Amino acid sequence: MNSIELLTAWLRIGLVVSVFFSMPMAVAKNYLAQPSQSQWQVTVDTPLECRLNHVIPGYGNAQFSALSSKTMNLHFELKMNRQLGATRNVKLTSMPPSWMPGDAAHAMVNLKFFKQFDGYIEGNTAWQMLAELEDGRNPTFNYKSWPTQQQRQLEVGLSAVNFNKSYQLFSQCLNNLMPFSFDDIAFTILHYNHDSDELNNMSQKRLAQIADYVRYSDDIDLVLVAAYSDSAQGTVEGQRLSEQRADKIEGYFKALGLPDNRIQVEAHGKRRPIADNSTPVGRHQNRRVVISLGRSAV
Repeated sequence: MNSIELLTAWLRIGLVVSVFFSMPMAVAKNYLAQPSQSQWQVTVDTPLECRLNHVIPGYGNAQFSALSSKTMNLHFELKMNRQLGATRNVKLTSMPPSWMPGDAAHAMVNLKFFKQFDGYIEGNTAWQMLAELEDGRNPTFNYKSWPTQQQRQLEVGLSAVNFNKSYQLFSQCLNNLMPFSFDDIAFTILHYNHDSDELNNMSQKRLAQIADYVRYSDDIDLVLVAAYSDSAQGTVEGQRLSEQRADKIEGYFKALGLPDNRIQVEAHGKRRPIADNSTPVGRHQNRRVVISLGRSAV
């Protein structure tokens, strides 16, 4: 290669290097509340629901929540100001904060966030995120942005700053959740003592559970009460007794503050038996009140 060819080659290399360094580098976009911005707040604290919220500046909100249920199930949502335009593979990593320089990041789990939906996690992974935050670490989601002019990696972190105090309040709320859900009490059959408008002991406890739920819920829009008697009494007496039972349950719910127009009562006497009235067990099953709850769409 002569000197002219060598010079030409070097000029080409220089041009390529110059173009390479002049190109904009793809840098990950990071969303994480600064220490002065980081706030955690318990936004709902009732026996029916608990919510713990964290604002991620420029991105959206992180929210842990749980509902009353027979079994505790924790939910997490990454609520984005701008939802995903495509389904994305997401890596969840526990990142050490800047004041823990000796600690390493460690992978937690790989996820999928779906198009036009908030990021959703439940169960053990959500509990693990709380544990990482309690230890002062930042659970961080890493995924690709929308396929726009310049796609980039996004890192969305939950800051552990100011977490523990609100977490203690959230934990107290979790401990106070009722051990049943709306579905558990939406349709309930209660039973009576013989020839009485007093519920038996087990049914009184069940009615108290329903009352607790109605007391704390703001979306119960209908309580339907249907009372029945067995055939031990005549038709007239059975009808009268079922009306007494229905009226007493109606008064019970009115005392909770439920408006009259949200309570509907029916008394059917000894009609519509569900068991054989010739046996004590059958008569016990027929001496009943059926309580059905309706609620607004959520």
